[in-house]
Amino acid sequence: MSGMTRGLKTALYEKHVRAGAKIVDFVGYAMPMEYTGIIDEHRRVRSTIGMFDVSHMGEFYLSGGGALGDLERITTNRVSALDEGRVQYSAMCYENGGFIDDLLVYRLPDSYMLVVNAGNKQKDLEWVGSHIGSRTELRDASDETALIALQGPLAEKALAKVAGESAASLGYYQSVASKVAGREALVSRTGYTGEDGFEVYIEPDAAGPVWDAFMEAGAEFEIEPVGLGCRDTLRLEMGYALYGNDIDEKRTPVESGLMWITKLKKGDFIGRDAILELKQDGPKESLIGFELKERGVPRHGHRILSEGREVGVVTSGTFSPSLEKGIGMGYVARGTDGPLEIEIRNRTIPAVVVPLPFYRNGTVRSR
Repeated sequence: MSGMTRGLKTALYEKHVRAGAKIVDFVGYAMPMEYTGIIDEHRRVRSTIGMFDVSHMGEFYLSGGGALGDLERITTNRVSALDEGRVQYSAMCYENGGFIDDLLVYRLPDSYMLVVNAGNKQKDLEWVGSHIGSRTELRDASDETALIALQGPLAEKALAKVAGESAASLGYYQSVASKVAGREALVSRTGYTGEDGFEVYIEPDAAGPVWDAFMEAGAEFEIEPVGLGCRDTLRLEMGYALYGNDIDEKRTPVESGLMWITKLKKGDFIGRDAILELKQDGPKESLIGFELKERGVPRHGHRILSEGREVGVVTSGTFSPSLEKGIGMGYVARGTDGPLEIEIRNRTIPAVVVPLPFYRNGTVRSR
């Protein structure tokens, strides 16, 4: 276990320490990177159940008569399409089309909840607060919310034992208020791993008992706590974007492959004109997925070459535990075709462009 104890601590910090986690500083939080090893934990999520502490994420509530209109203007997806209990993946963009953040939007009975990336909480809060009208109330509930994610093909079985059949029978990207281990919670069938799973929002003082209840209920399904290390390898196998790596303020939905969450026909929203113009003109670069044809591990910042000429840069890369090869994503110049090479430690390793996702056997696809 690391001796690092600086930074903000989630309500589950002591659980991680007692379980022998390697604790690291992650966007200012003392978080578990791994317990038994990233590859073992990755395979645990793919085969049974892994349980994540993601309490560092941000949660904002918007309510009032202006909330829907303001959210339609602030986010790229069509918020009006959300029925009560539904969740959608979306983004917020600057006027130039660059990403402020990617996020989830929840339609609750009397409000909307935005779930934003931990490293962007303050920036997002200020942006949202400065772009809503007097008829919308904004509340930052991040510090009063703990978040546990159960991910894996057997997650439903463990959740049913702790939260009941109504929560376990949720459809994909749906949410419901539920009692979890006797505590009030919001449960959603969401996640960022490519496997079936649930995210449970609870008060911080309930986090420990709920964590223990899941560990007990999931014991017969070989549940294990898992860290942020395998969260990254799991999401990359699915080709899911990571803010700060694959998307940022310099990238737009056009070249990053996220036009599917960008509804240009819904009416005006911040960034729409710039995104529409770029879509019509065609981006100079586009995000691709690639696999290495020889041994090697691509990393963020590695150069992408074509016939010895630099054509792009790796934004995310790893060794894929499921495919047992090096995989990555990166932006390459428009018109790039033919074989690629990735420059790793002054060596060039041949690579081939492949469609995303890299991993196609995840249980999330069956929902």
